[in-house]
Amino acid sequence: MNFEIILTPNFEKEAKALQKKYPSFKSDLIELITVLVKDPMIGVEVYKGCFKIRFPIKSKGKGKSGGGRLVICVRVMQEKIYLLSVFDKSEKENVTDAFLRQLLADLDEI
Repeated sequence: MNFEIILTPNFEKEAKALQKKYPSFKSDLIELITVLVKDPMIGVEVYKGCFKIRFPIKSKGKGKSGGGRLVICVRVMQEKIYLLSVFDKSEKENVTDAFLRQLLADLDEI
C-alpha cells in the first residue's frame, strides 16, 4: 500500500528555513519520504497517530542523533501521511502535546 504525502503549511514554512540553512536538506528529506510512502509507521509514536522520525541532515554532519526530526500524522484508512513539522534537533529538543494538538487542529481545517 502506497500512501499519499500531504505537506501542511506549518511544515512548508519550517522546511523552507531548514533548506536555506542546510544544502543537503531537500535530498535528505526526499530519501526519507521515499521510505515513508511504503512504511509510514516508522519512528516513535508521540501522540494519537502522530510519529516523530529521526533523520540525518548530511550537510550538518551529525548523523541521525544530531540531525533532523520529522513529525507526521498517519491516516491509515485514507492512505494519507500529513507532514506536520520538521526541525533541527539542535534548535528544538522535543514537541509538546499542546503543539501537536494545535497542528492536528490546523490539519482538520485543511
